Amino acid sequence: MKDEDKLSNEIIGAAIEVHRNLGPGLLESAYEECLCKELEIRAIGYERQKPLAVVYKGITLDCGYKLDIVVADKVILELKSVSKIESIHEAQLLTYLKLADLKLGILINFNTPILKEGIKRIVNNL
Repeated sequence: MKDEDKLSNEIIGAAIEVHRNLGPGLLESAYEECLCKELEIRAIGYERQKPLAVVYKGITLDCGYKLDIVVADKVILELKSVSKIESIHEAQLLTYLKLADLKLGILINFNTPILKEGIKRIVNNL
């Protein structure tokens, strides 16, 4: 998990930079666009709107799910711009981690005065 931890710090730094420049109150799509640009500036590889298949009883189904951002094929970023992070948001990210067979996800709610208060790391104990 060492790689994920280092990556996590880099991602959070990039997200803080975006929030510092934009502040709260915009649509999630604006933050996604700017965070991807910030990841590019920092030379951090990512995939945006990555399709996520659902495996049901051994059958792979395309249910139309897309992951906001996957960084370095290791960390799922679930972006929000909501009044507060709810437990369902955390459960959603944990389910995405299980389906994608990844260990670490970061839930980032940009709609907070201080971004640190809107960040939640979610670990999938495979």
